Amino acid sequence: MLYIAYHPDYVYPLPEGHRFPMLKYELIPEQLLHEGLITRENLYIPVIWEDEEVIKLTHKPEYWDRLHTMTLSPAEIRRIGFPMTKALVERELRIVQGTISGCLYALQHRMAFNVAGGTHHAGSDWGEGFCLLNDQAVAANYLLYKGFAERILIIDLDVHQGNGTAEIFADEPRVFTFSMHSENNFPFRKEKSDLDIGLPEHTGDQEYLETLEENLSSVWSEFRPDFVFYLSGVDVLKTDKLGKLSLTREGCKERDRMVLQFCKSDKIPVQISMGGGYSTHIRDIVEAHCNTFRVADKLYF
Repeated sequence: MLYIAYHPDYVYPLPEGHRFPMLKYELIPEQLLHEGLITRENLYIPVIWEDEEVIKLTHKPEYWDRLHTMTLSPAEIRRIGFPMTKALVERELRIVQGTISGCLYALQHRMAFNVAGGTHHAGSDWGEGFCLLNDQAVAANYLLYKGFAERILIIDLDVHQGNGTAEIFADEPRVFTFSMHSENNFPFRKEKSDLDIGLPEHTGDQEYLETLEENLSSVWSEFRPDFVFYLSGVDVLKTDKLGKLSLTREGCKERDRMVLQFCKSDKIPVQISMGGGYSTHIRDIVEAHCNTFRVADKLYF
């Protein structure tokens, strides 16, 4: 059974000016329901994550204390990009819980989704780029702490480098961080992943997919993961306002098929967080994200 984390608070605590691109969190499950690809039984509602000690496995206690007590400095708030509210912190904790629960579902059912998540710019002691807590990093450390995984591969194919994820796991040999992104793009101060592939502007389908297959094959055979996190941002599309790459929808869909085929072939559980997408038309964002679910359904179910 396919499990998908979704909550209305993924959208509605956000400041008014930031809601448009995030409406996808509401529209994706509605589109999948409309198509009959899922039913309401496939959706699970994440609660607010309450175990602070799990958060502190990833984020430094001083940062977490400032975040949840709403005492971040003005400079820290500017770096995040949202005006700070209690509702936004609770939203982030729901996203974290959705990703952790998704991991547990994936261990049982091979894969699971979080409609939100992919907050990969949050580092151990900072928030950045609309990311307050790093959901997949927190979940990866949770799996290691609980002994549910020993060799974790994080495949980050958002158009922006996963700088926070890279920093968090810089000295953790049990986690391999692989980021393939637009080189001349945010964040302009990048951290060092275990493998970074910075692509030139306007990279299209063929070059992108060939580069991904070559590097993912190498990482897969050398690292041999027993759990995978996949950040499937669709800001790689040519229509994206912030991306600087030039993938078509079909190219983006083939990217997803490639990643999930690796996982399926070796029976490796995978948790998928949706990441970024900022095309001018919301239908382009929603359709590309829905393709990830369609590919998963065809491969697994």
